[in-house]
Amino acid sequence: MILKSLQELRELRIELEKELSARKSEGKPTITIGMGTCGIAAGARDILKAVSQELRKRNLDVITTQTGCIGMCEKEPLMDVQLPGEDRITYGKVTANDVERIIVEHIINGHVVEELAIARLEEGGV
Repeated sequence: MILKSLQELRELRIELEKELSARKSEGKPTITIGMGTCGIAAGARDILKAVSQELRKRNLDVITTQTGCIGMCEKEPLMDVQLPGEDRITYGKVTANDVERIIVEHIINGHVVEELAIARLEEGGV
């Protein structure tokens, strides 16, 4: 395949990222922790540690990833949860104590913890 323009390269990159993302998370819940500078300063490392411990304790097969700045510094630490085929939910001002509740209610039981949720991105949204 010969790319003839920068636009074609961008389109190919978007297509490949979508394909990779779909393969990576197919059938598995995903948790993403905001680990930008503000997130880390607000305690994101503690959240990541709590998530890892809780998933290990419950022997859950959940993809856990990190991302940089999400752009909502005042809501840090941020934690996204996405169940297969459902909207991505962003939880804000998450504490290590909130992690168990989010995992049990959202990951295991499929119910959004509304009082901690700050954003919802529809599935397939960018």
